[in-house]
Amino acid sequence: MSFFNTNAYAATDEQLEAIKDSAESFLESQIEVPSNGTLSLESARIDSRIHATDCPEPLMPSLPGRLNSSGNTSVLVECIADDWKVYVPVKAELMMPLVTAATSLSKGLTLSANDLNLTLVNSRTYRRGGYINTNDLIGSRIKRSVRAGDVVEKNDICMVCRNDSVIIKAVKGELSILTKGTALGDAALGDNVNVQNNKSKRIINGVVTAVGEISIRF
Repeated sequence: MSFFNTNAYAATDEQLEAIKDSAESFLESQIEVPSNGTLSLESARIDSRIHATDCPEPLMPSLPGRLNSSGNTSVLVECIADDWKVYVPVKAELMMPLVTAATSLSKGLTLSANDLNLTLVNSRTYRRGGYINTNDLIGSRIKRSVRAGDVVEKNDICMVCRNDSVIIKAVKGELSILTKGTALGDAALGDNVNVQNNKSKRIINGVVTAVGEISIRF
């Protein structure tokens, strides 16, 4: 196979564009874009001195190394029939929607819709856990201050807070039984937390499924 062959058969602008399109389309198919998120792709300039033909078969893109959903990734584009290949550097920018603070949020504040925004955030610069739905956080309590514009993180809030009254939902198949309890710790969505049943005084462990609610299965 020839790679960056500088013989007389330099690639045309159309061939270079086809190679870039193949690399970008392939990378787009490999990166999962969250709902309401965006993905932009930009190929680096390809040296026009490479040997490339009008491939009689569809170009074959592949990933020779690690996929970077927000950064630089090298895509291998090959023409098997005419025995040539080229590596195309592609820069990806994945923007994901995350809940951010609409204003400064003080410790102890109970969140309302006016306190929150949904903002597109570059996944390259933000790699910690956040939330994608403002409704999930309404009624939660701020555990540590959050600056306006910052992403509201899991450790910033409690959906079930120590000493709060909570709903205990016991689920078995299609049947669910509701009772009240008192939280023995702080927890966010998906966390496990101990709760004392107000009636039986029994301590049980459940999963936070909503603000002020835990679920157990039996």
